[in-house]
Amino acid sequence: MYREEIATIEALAERIAKLRGSLDVDRKREDIRELEAAIAAPGFWDDQERAQKVLKERTAMEKTVEIWDRLQRQADDIRVLIELGAEAEDEATLAEVHQLNEELEQKVEQAEFQKMLSGPHDRSNCFVSINAGAGGTESQDWAEMLLRMYLRYCERKGWKTDITDYQAGDEAGVKGVTFAVSGECSYGYLKAEAGIHRLVRISPFDSNARRHTSFASVFVFPEIEDDIEVKINESELRVDTYRSSGAGGQHVNTTDSAIRITHLPTGIVVACQTERSQHLNKATAMRVLRAKLYERELEEREAKAAEISGEKKEIGWGSQIRSYVLHPYKMVKDLRTGVETGNPDGVLDGDLEDFIVAYLMGVRREVQDV
Repeated sequence: MYREEIATIEALAERIAKLRGSLDVDRKREDIRELEAAIAAPGFWDDQERAQKVLKERTAMEKTVEIWDRLQRQADDIRVLIELGAEAEDEATLAEVHQLNEELEQKVEQAEFQKMLSGPHDRSNCFVSINAGAGGTESQDWAEMLLRMYLRYCERKGWKTDITDYQAGDEAGVKGVTFAVSGECSYGYLKAEAGIHRLVRISPFDSNARRHTSFASVFVFPEIEDDIEVKINESELRVDTYRSSGAGGQHVNTTDSAIRITHLPTGIVVACQTERSQHLNKATAMRVLRAKLYERELEEREAKAAEISGEKKEIGWGSQIRSYVLHPYKMVKDLRTGVETGNPDGVLDGDLEDFIVAYLMGVRREVQDV
């Protein structure tokens, strides 16, 4: 039995060693030492904004290094425990080793997942936009169901959400909604949800109780830090003020302070109607516009690189990524990874972690549509 546990810890040690390279632990140690020297230098606190960024950067790197150090220490401790227990052929120690190996494997899996959130903006806050597809009330109701699903998911993660724009549907649901998410790695997680979502159900709006298929699109883009330059020419903006729709209930106010900004060169339109003053609404709308323009620039660069390299990449925004079937059977299936569940009620209540983790970990399976 000890041979099995020895094989387990050696396999885990190999994964930990790979994490050292992929997390760039050695380089981060050097960078931390350089930052410590900069922090100790005279005049460091003269520029408060820069000082805060340096401290934030150091904290993030220290956190990564500490995670790896902790894994390495636990692996070393298990090896020592195995040596002691094997010599004495102690069954109690064997049981303890088995439990410690299981705990370490879970921590290694968590670290491997965190490695997937190492993109330039994965740790950033984000904006999420949901838009109803063709189909009128059916799709608008589906868009509102998705809104509730994501708000519940964010609540489970402990993230703060703030609806910035809410366009109520004609009879029910929403035509479009945008909300801001504040929380560590919120963009890194929620970027997995960008795409087209399909719902199949018996329509509650059809007196003949027929089955309907509805579509809604989800867009996710990171909130851009102030130190990233996004050029916006005020002369290329059209700013309109209007009275927000009362149908939004608690999501919006009913003053004339709502702001809609159109970026004329690209046709991008953003709006905010949740604040009581035009100034605050415009500031929020500009944050959304900066994020959308930045994301657009990244997409254009990727498209150009793919064209040069001869690659044909899937168009992310236009791809159907997941089907939610409520009739004639119950199933939610991710068409990118093959992950599925027979509990759509739980998914629509925010239980999305399995889908998101599988996508970010690069799980790919051949699947059939549902």
